[in-house]
Amino acid sequence: MTRIAIIGAGISGLATSYAIEQQAKQAGLDVETFVVEKESRIGGKILSVQEDGFLCEWGPNGFLDNKPMTLDLCRQLKIDPQLLRSDDNARKRFIYSEKILHQMPENGPAFLKSKLISWPGKFRLAGEMVVPKRQPGGDETLAEFGRRRLGDEALNKLISPMVSGIFAGNPETMSLKSCFPRIYELEQQYGGLIRAMLMLAKKKRADIKAGKAVASAAGPGGVLTSFRGGIQELTDGIAAGISGGILSGQGVQKVEQKKDSFSLHLEEGQQLDADIVVTAAPAFAVADMLDELNENSSSILRQIPYATMNVVCFGYQKERIQFDLNGFGYLIPKAEGCDTLGTLWDSSIFSDRAPEGMVLLRSMMGGAANSAAIDLSEEEVKSRTMKDLKQIMGIDCEPEFVKIFRHRHAIPQYTRGHGQRLLELEGSLQNCPDLILTGNSFYGVGLNDCVNAANQAATKVIGRIQQRIL
Repeated sequence: MTRIAIIGAGISGLATSYAIEQQAKQAGLDVETFVVEKESRIGGKILSVQEDGFLCEWGPNGFLDNKPMTLDLCRQLKIDPQLLRSDDNARKRFIYSEKILHQMPENGPAFLKSKLISWPGKFRLAGEMVVPKRQPGGDETLAEFGRRRLGDEALNKLISPMVSGIFAGNPETMSLKSCFPRIYELEQQYGGLIRAMLMLAKKKRADIKAGKAVASAAGPGGVLTSFRGGIQELTDGIAAGISGGILSGQGVQKVEQKKDSFSLHLEEGQQLDADIVVTAAPAFAVADMLDELNENSSSILRQIPYATMNVVCFGYQKERIQFDLNGFGYLIPKAEGCDTLGTLWDSSIFSDRAPEGMVLLRSMMGGAANSAAIDLSEEEVKSRTMKDLKQIMGIDCEPEFVKIFRHRHAIPQYTRGHGQRLLELEGSLQNCPDLILTGNSFYGVGLNDCVNAANQAATKVIGRIQQRIL
């Protein structure tokens, strides 16, 4: 029997443990998995808090259904009947610019009518057709890409808020190739984004005419999907589907390599032996564990920074909110000078997130460009959030429900050079093939990315077991 230790009981660690057990069963391999988690609870950044009739998400609030991995996992676990698609009205998203909330245009005619981008900015965007393709080499930031292909206005009003919404990041430092590899590929393959859209639309029409399957009506971004009881049902469901043990409240201080195995040294002095180790903890935590085992790997892992984040949940009586909450919410460009990055209209996105006659708003404050916000007092976080809500939505009353979550290490930042660092990290671990790294620190921060990476990590583990047997 092969003993496999997975460090970290967030979505990545739990999904990896489950995938290992399933793949081992299919391959006829005898394995024993155990997950070790520092915190007393499982789930990592996923936590659904129910209080006073409100359902507040501590971290992510769902996943997009346009990629199959998470949906497939839910079906395997038989928790798919509890899935909850976001409300159709939540497709409407907004950008707050020049003191006005602008709905994000969904098509060409809507874009032309929109006042979010000025006419000079629209002409600059149209000029993307004649911008030459960037030659491969070097690692371009999102800001450099935006200015080069789309212009300053599109960068400030479209790209920057999108980056803050997904990564809580700064486009001036974030790597295009690592954050949005598909956009990088489209430019390289088609010469530009507009050209790519035209060519892909032409191909889609041809596929439809030929009777081939095409993307669903959910569109390229998919539909945000969660569970009736919150996204925590996903991690709880995975944990229930795992045969191996989960040791919570057991932090790993260091990973020691022996001749053909590893020893995990826990904070309370206990040691656990394993033949293969998979780390699914944040990069900085893994760095501490590997200091004595592989100093070079630890050094590289510490070069992956994390953005801070305050998640601010406000509940109001619906009748006191005059603003139309028919939509998903809004993002705020940095140039607007607001304290918050944006606000989600959670009770409009998913049903049963607030008691009858109430609404739930969830604002984000902090990010890579405002890391000091993590140290603000609770009263200061509340007052600054209220100030932004008054300015943007006209809400001029105290919330009746307040819940504030703080994340000092919220989201890993794929800054310039991230791809090269990952190559160096892979090289530094060549002599330690039974130590496998996964998690959102490397190839994607979304839930779909984490599940996909977990499946890939499990495949590596099965490959290593088969090699050990031979």
